[in-house]
Amino acid sequence: MSSLDFLAWSRDVAGRMETALAELLPAKQLPPSRLHDAMRYSTLGGGKRVRAMLVFAAGELADAAVDRLKVAAAAVEMVHAYSLIHDDLPCMDDDVMRRGKPTCHVEFDEATALLAGDALQSLAFQLLAEYRLGDRPESQLKVLQQFALACGSRGMAGGQAIDLDSVGKSLTLPELEHMHILKTGALIRASVTMGAHCGRELSATELEHLDRYAKCVGLAFQVVDDILDEEGDVATLGKTAGKDKAAGKPTYTSLMGLAPARKFAAELLADAHEALSPFDGRATRLRELADFIVQRER
Repeated sequence: MSSLDFLAWSRDVAGRMETALAELLPAKQLPPSRLHDAMRYSTLGGGKRVRAMLVFAAGELADAAVDRLKVAAAAVEMVHAYSLIHDDLPCMDDDVMRRGKPTCHVEFDEATALLAGDALQSLAFQLLAEYRLGDRPESQLKVLQQFALACGSRGMAGGQAIDLDSVGKSLTLPELEHMHILKTGALIRASVTMGAHCGRELSATELEHLDRYAKCVGLAFQVVDDILDEEGDVATLGKTAGKDKAAGKPTYTSLMGLAPARKFAAELLADAHEALSPFDGRATRLRELADFIVQRER
């Protein structure tokens, strides 16, 4: 895939992921069919697949086999889909649109949506335990440990808890950054780490540089999300626009303003590129992904 330009490469990854997810998710006809239908509805046929692309890009740097990367990326995408299902529930963000279609609880019902998210998270860990992803057992255990950390109370779930508790409150910039390092950044950082561990062993220094890159792009992703939420519309974003602001949630744009938020995203992009400076052309996809994350329009 290294000879493809970025657009062709991203489409190639998305196509591979759609096929892999369709194969790894339970068939809709398999009982309980309504639950499996909801899992497939929320995971297939939509999304930018940024996290999957990060797995593949980091794996390319580490010369990882594509078959390993597909499984690791599928696990990440399943957990991401589960987080979106739960985020959209009435008890959370209470949203009705996601990826250009009705949210899972609207299309099915709240109980089915809750269970679909639970089942997707469980399946993700099953895949990481079932398939051989690293050359050494220690590497695979490290992947499982870091992935679990990224999903739990010191990662994505914890960030969401802080987010819910922050409605109507004023956060400082460091507090907002901490929230998003957990809520959005943790799974993005795990995506990079997982891809890297699917290939040859990297040095501690190389892994530190990759983690610094992932932290920068994770924050940049959220800053740009806040900018797009302020400026975008439902047709472009595929989800309800302006909802965070209307709900009184703290965002980078509400705290900093639009122009400073754009400047901050540009600074994070520069930092991400700097973090990759020790690497040669093997990190080209990671550099292109950082540019895509900051320059995207949805």
